[in-house]
Amino acid sequence: MPSGRTHDRITLWSLPLVVLAAFRITLDGWLTAIVCCGFLLGGWVFGPDLDIHSVQYKRWGWLRWIWLPYRGQLRHRSPYSHGPIIGTVVRVLYFSLWVALFSLLAISLLNYLGHTALTWNDLRTNLSQGLQRYWPQWLALLVGLELGALSHYTSDWLVSSLKPKKRKTSRRKTTPRKPRSRKRR
Repeated sequence: MPSGRTHDRITLWSLPLVVLAAFRITLDGWLTAIVCCGFLLGGWVFGPDLDIHSVQYKRWGWLRWIWLPYRGQLRHRSPYSHGPIIGTVVRVLYFSLWVALFSLLAISLLNYLGHTALTWNDLRTNLSQGLQRYWPQWLALLVGLELGALSHYTSDWLVSSLKPKKRKTSRRKTTPRKPRSRKRR
């Protein structure tokens, strides 16, 4: 499995391809920028290695504690952390739960202090309208996150598939074979 630095380099080196492909598909500079930001986030901060004590995990700084339950529940390289599409969906849903929890606490506190008068219905309506109005941007962000994670999955898969072949050939070269002795009966 490549190191965190190698994954970072792969993400950075792949960025020009993502820019070209995203612009070719969207024909929109803003959507391309969102896909690219999602790609960098997915490769550097929001990637599959949040299930272990990794470079990605450390980049969360003092907020890394929110990933402890995630790390505790998922086995490293399981389909729920390293699986294409499902791994990104699980991370997005998990992070969304934390964002929702913090938002609800903040809104409740602000309502209690009298600084706002938000109702749950207002919140639901505004959230629904925002998702409907900006769905292309949300989709571009999700595609970028998945592409960033996909670069990680792909490099892990390539290195893992090449390692057994490399070990077998190196073992044959370094370890001389002992002649088999025949047992006589």
